[in-house]
Amino acid sequence: MNKCRLIPLIATAILLSGCGFGQKQQEVTQTKIAVRTTPVITKDVPRIIEFTATVQANVVNNIAPQMSARIQKIYVEVGDFVTKGQKLVQMDDNNLEQIRSQLNNMEVTFSRIDELYKVGGVSKAEWDAQKTSLEVMSNQYKNLMENTQLLSPIDGVVTARNYDSGDLYGMGMPLLIVEQISPVKLMIHVSESFFTKVRRGMDVDVRLDVYPQEVFSGKVSIVYPTVTAATRTFPIEILVPNRDRKVRPGMFSRVTIDLGSEPCLLVPDQSIVKQQGSGERYVYVYKDGKAIYTVVELGRRLDAYYECLSGLEEGDCVITTGLNRLTNGAEVELVN
Repeated sequence: MNKCRLIPLIATAILLSGCGFGQKQQEVTQTKIAVRTTPVITKDVPRIIEFTATVQANVVNNIAPQMSARIQKIYVEVGDFVTKGQKLVQMDDNNLEQIRSQLNNMEVTFSRIDELYKVGGVSKAEWDAQKTSLEVMSNQYKNLMENTQLLSPIDGVVTARNYDSGDLYGMGMPLLIVEQISPVKLMIHVSESFFTKVRRGMDVDVRLDVYPQEVFSGKVSIVYPTVTAATRTFPIEILVPNRDRKVRPGMFSRVTIDLGSEPCLLVPDQSIVKQQGSGERYVYVYKDGKAIYTVVELGRRLDAYYECLSGLEEGDCVITTGLNRLTNGAEVELVN
C-alpha cells in the first residue's frame, strides 16, 4: 500500500524537476538581448562651413591736421555721406596767407634770376640755389594747405566728430572719422584643415540678424598665408559690395562658405550614446553576436546621421536599439 502511494509521488517529483530544468534552460536562452543594427556608410555630402563675424568698414580714416591750430569751421556732421576730395574742415589760415605771400615773392625773384641766367647774368650755382629755395617754399605751402583745408580721402560716411567750430585742436583725438562702407569687410578665422580648400575669389553668403530674410553676396578678398599656432586657424577677409549701404559696421553676421562635396563616414544618431560626466560619445558595434563598446569622435550632424571622424570603418554595423541594456561584450541577437 505504501509502495503504491510512493510511485505517483516520485513521478510527480520527476515531472516537476523536469519542468524547472526546462524553465532554467529557457531563461539562459533568453539572456541574449534582442537588438537592431544599421551599417556605417560613406556618402558624398556638401562641405558647408559657417562662421560668425562683426561687420567692419573697409577703410577707416582719421581726419586731423599735423599741427595744433584753431578750427575755423567744420562742414559736416555725423552720418553725412562724403565724397573723395570734399572739403570737411577749414582750419585757421593766417600762417597760410603769410607763406603764400612769401612764395609769391620768391616766384617773382626766381623769374628774374632765370632771365639773367639765360643771358649769362648769374652763375649756375646762384640759379640752383634760388630754384631749391623756391621748391622748399612751394612744398611748405602745399603741406600747410593740406593741413588748413582738410579734405576727405575716400567716399564714405562720417562716423565721429570730436570737435566743434572754434575749438583749438591740440594733437589729441581726430577731428572727424570717415569710414568707407561700400564695400564692407568681415574677418573670420578658419580651421587649418581647410587651408588648401579656401581660395581668393570664392563666393560666400552673408546673413545678418537685422535682415533675417535677406542673403548678401560676398567674396573672399584675402587669404592670409600663415596659420596661428595658438588656435590652429588662419584669417581670411571677405568683402561685401554693399552698394545700397544697408550693411553697417558693427552688425553681427553669419558667413557660410561652400567648399564643395567630399566623402564622409556617417553613423546614425540613434546609435550614439553620451558618456555621463565626461561628454565622451560611444556606440556598440555588432560583432560575432556580441556588442562591442567603441568610442567615436563625431563631426557635424547631417539630418539623421553624424559625421564620424574616428572610431569606425565603413561597413561596421552599429546597434540602434536597447542601448541602455547593453554592456561591453554582451551577447545579443539580431532582429533586423
